[in-house]
Amino acid sequence: MGNRVVVTGVGPVTPIGIGRDAFWMALQAGRSGVRNVEDVVDLEGIDVKIGAPVDGFDPLDYIDPKKVRRLDRSTQFALAAARLALQDGGIDLAKCSLDRFGVIAGTGIGGMQTFAENFTTLIERGPRRVSPFFVPRMMPNAICGEISIEHGLKGSNFGVVSACASGTHAIGLAAKLIQAGDIDYALAGGAEAVLLTVTYAGFARMGALSGRNDRPEAASRPFDLNRDGFVMGEGSGILLLESYEHAKARGATIYAAIDGFGMSADASHITSPIETGAGAAQAMTMALRSAGLTPDTVDYVNAHGTSTLPNDRVESRAIRLALGGTADTVKISATKSQVGHLLGAAGGVEAIATVLSMHHGFIPATLNYEIPDPECDLDYTLESIQMPIQVALSNSFGFGGQNASLLFQSIKES
Repeated sequence: MGNRVVVTGVGPVTPIGIGRDAFWMALQAGRSGVRNVEDVVDLEGIDVKIGAPVDGFDPLDYIDPKKVRRLDRSTQFALAAARLALQDGGIDLAKCSLDRFGVIAGTGIGGMQTFAENFTTLIERGPRRVSPFFVPRMMPNAICGEISIEHGLKGSNFGVVSACASGTHAIGLAAKLIQAGDIDYALAGGAEAVLLTVTYAGFARMGALSGRNDRPEAASRPFDLNRDGFVMGEGSGILLLESYEHAKARGATIYAAIDGFGMSADASHITSPIETGAGAAQAMTMALRSAGLTPDTVDYVNAHGTSTLPNDRVESRAIRLALGGTADTVKISATKSQVGHLLGAAGGVEAIATVLSMHHGFIPATLNYEIPDPECDLDYTLESIQMPIQVALSNSFGFGGQNASLLFQSIKES
């Protein structure tokens, strides 16, 4: 089986809190980070006026002032999240083999803010006014590259781009590298910052966004009959992963083990999930199989739960396909009901929510579920609940039909 992989540090930068404690307290309290965002993005001519921004984020709290202007907002989020994960993990980099310390980070779109700003500059002021930092700020792999440069991490390093499954793919692939013995440690997760006019226009034209402008905090409503689309958010979620042996040797706090990972493709449609749920179910089944576990062992599923009509319906079917009779009793919740949809960062933030739920024995409620949908007939944890969680799945499904599922298991430290 190889090295067992554990989570020893978390770095959330989210619309409801920055850092482990602020994020977890907001999750427990059921706080929503969704609000009117016309103060941060020009939405003239666009019907949607809501989103989930990371308020109160100052990159200078985490990054050298000389470097900040060379970084896209998404990379600023990732650098902050990585620093928080390292601090939370209490790891001393001076005692680590840095050539065995990897960085695998995902993003759905990359440096879109940089692209939008420089394209506008090109049109209005000409090519000589385009920033020389345009390409290195925009490229999707800037996130993992900048994290490695910041901390001198010389192990496996690459970016993952699989839409809303990017963060989960990054974590799963990092775990595989540690399991195989290629690296001993990794920073893994995702980042996204696309609260921009052009992005809103594109998603709105698709009909993918919630238009519940009158009640922003109630707009993200996974699995509810009256859901009308996702709420776009921003942020980053980076986890510190390491082999169990290294974690034990340095006396680290272990949140959970990553014992399973599955990924699959719907091979059906570029934006809509396959209606049977077979692709998403395959990813969950693979995660269980790779962990050597059966469906009846699963206590909790942190659902992808986007609050779109097709996704929530299909994910409910997929959970039934993957878990069989256990689907009727397993607890399910959707972090997006509080933070919105962070696209490529969603998997990282939701993995953090999952391991913190396991660590504290507490499942946050799925907000805004008011009217049952007959096609979404599982237990979506409408009220938060205190309960031990031994095995949990965290799901992410992206445009392109790309599916990923992580299996976490509690580990008793002796």
